[in-house]
Amino acid sequence: MKKNLLLLSLLIIFFGARPAYSQKYRTVEDTLRLSQEYTKVTNDIDDLNKKIAEAQSDMESYKAKANNAGNDAARAASASSTQADKATNGSVASAKSAKRKARKAYKQARDSQSADKRMNSQANKLARYEKDLKKKQERQKELDEMRLKIMQTVPGA
Repeated sequence: MKKNLLLLSLLIIFFGARPAYSQKYRTVEDTLRLSQEYTKVTNDIDDLNKKIAEAQSDMESYKAKANNAGNDAARAASASSTQADKATNGSVASAKSAKRKARKAYKQARDSQSADKRMNSQANKLARYEKDLKKKQERQKELDEMRLKIMQTVPGA
């Protein structure tokens, strides 16, 4: 019984206090602060849109680099494999050449992996920017609603 009363009282307090915090700006005197925050949010949205456009253009170049690096690594691995086949039946010089080509193939495979990591990092950055943009746009809508409610309370507006 005590738990039920405690739970009921907490729910009443929670739901009773909720409308008090629903709107930050309520009066005409708050319009200056509302306008300042609105300007800040609008500027943030513009900055995020610029960052998204830049990240998308960078993403295209990262995709091309990753694709090229993957193709180069595959060619180097194939050449290394061919050289290694020759080295098994050949001289010391062909073994050294095979070793050189194997190192080159390994280096290009690492380059391909790092290009993929950069591309994934860029994709994450782009997703983060889009998430932030969505939050800012939602806040801008809330501010618009607050401004509208304030203007409805002003007589003759």
